[in-house]
Amino acid sequence: MANKKPEIKEVYMDYAATTPMSSEVYREMLDVYQKTFGNSSSLHYAGRAAQAILEQARIRVAKAIGAKAGEVYFTSGGTEGNNWAIKGVAHANRGNGNHIITSCIEHPSVLEACRSLEKEGFRVTYIPVDKDGVVDYAAIIKAICPETILISVMLANNEVGSIQPIRAIAELAHSQKILVHTDAVQALGVLPVNVDELGVDLMTISAHKVYGPKGVGALYVKKGVKISKFMDGGEQEKDMRAGTCNIPAIAGMGKAVEIAAKEQEQTAQTLKNIKRYFWKKVNDRIYNISLNGNLANRLPNNLNISFEGVEGESLLMMLDFKGIAVSTGSACSSGSVAPSHVLLAMGKTAEQARSSIRFSFGKHITPPEVDYVVEELYKAVKKLRSISAIRIYKDKDGEEE
Repeated sequence: MANKKPEIKEVYMDYAATTPMSSEVYREMLDVYQKTFGNSSSLHYAGRAAQAILEQARIRVAKAIGAKAGEVYFTSGGTEGNNWAIKGVAHANRGNGNHIITSCIEHPSVLEACRSLEKEGFRVTYIPVDKDGVVDYAAIIKAICPETILISVMLANNEVGSIQPIRAIAELAHSQKILVHTDAVQALGVLPVNVDELGVDLMTISAHKVYGPKGVGALYVKKGVKISKFMDGGEQEKDMRAGTCNIPAIAGMGKAVEIAAKEQEQTAQTLKNIKRYFWKKVNDRIYNISLNGNLANRLPNNLNISFEGVEGESLLMMLDFKGIAVSTGSACSSGSVAPSHVLLAMGKTAEQARSSIRFSFGKHITPPEVDYVVEELYKAVKKLRSISAIRIYKDKDGEEE
């Protein structure tokens, strides 16, 4: 009797939203939970033990991103890090100017922080992007003025994976004595992320994108950069971010980031292979699709695809019914009915934006899982198009979809 193929019940393809915790990180955190319960601010033995774990994690994170330990501040995640970087620099440097430059495709935590500052009297210029989702460098040059104090551009976009020219932006900014912040949350673990090579003054990262725990992240602040404290209270994090430190989560982040940096090249190649395999399979199976963004200049784990004549939310729900997890955009905006601000900025129509699905891959996805997803995707697209009033499609077998 031939061996029966194992039935696939669930396939997770939303790694850009979050990743499962690795067993190594879990063991690291469990050990801390069980043995080191002290408050790292306490002076007794239990506090000192917790403080030692805190500083070990700080060293791990700093080494992974090419920073000094004293330049790493732990946060609750990417949103806090972005808010602190932008608002902290704006408030601390207001005497030098009140103008900030960012891109129109940033994560909501950056865009909303900037809009909040506009209510305080700051001016913000939102730089456009090209059809591939890459920021317009010439527009940044044009936007710089004597009042510009900060440029914040993400290293890689969370929806379409487009990689931004951060090094060039940093060189331009520093020639004008302007600070540079980058949101590297999506890039960490899949791209080389070194603060010196990027030339940035501030950088945000988060643990749960690299197989670590949720609710913990870090902000790199280059030595000498003026930034206001994030929260008033105790003197934690060198009197810059008050609140009892979450030692188990911070320990988990240290381990996760250490592994991510060590395995980055291997992980990136694995993800590229899976991405290529998936894209070829989808192209071979389904007509009337288009890739959002450039296939080469994007994160190795990201594909954002528009399915003409299909409503993205309906497609997502049909795939979910088959145990397949994907996304229509940023997880932080999933409750919104508005089309993606990223895709609109790239020149897509509202209809195209609403027909788009983000597939983001993890290092443990297998070819059989890809095959299953593509087959169920084909069936779902075919069904949705068959009931669409927009037009009649032909599939690659010549049948009406």
